[in-house]
Amino acid sequence: MTLKDQIVSDLTAAMKAREELKLGALRMLKADIMKHEVSGADMLATDDVVITLLKRGIKQRKEAAEAFEKGGNQASADKEREEIKIFEAYLPAQMSEEELLTIAKAVIQEMNATQSDFGKVMGEVMKKSQGQADGVMVSKVVKSLLS
Repeated sequence: MTLKDQIVSDLTAAMKAREELKLGALRMLKADIMKHEVSGADMLATDDVVITLLKRGIKQRKEAAEAFEKGGNQASADKEREEIKIFEAYLPAQMSEEELLTIAKAVIQEMNATQSDFGKVMGEVMKKSQGQADGVMVSKVVKSLLS
């Protein structure tokens, strides 16, 4: 079952169970998937595309939660964080910092990289981690190794 099919199935289950928060979050995600599919010729939403959309949704919700907290609206911030948990359930297991260190060391050695090659190293580590690593953590690991 593809990730898209799983989301649609869970959307139906949330509808039947009357889980309003999960239902709203999955409807927004499904809308993003459909928007992607109609955006161009043969734009089928593969698992990689859905993972990218999930990560984008998580990032947006983190920013919204921070904004709500700054504005004093804790209830809305909590709602955003609950939606993040729903989205994270569909992401593949994330790599540990040790695994990232191993990959980053290998890439730096392979490229014989210096601090000025930060962007190239980041791109290669992100590619090798195959969506299983958060960009912020990768950045932190690469910066520590290059400095």
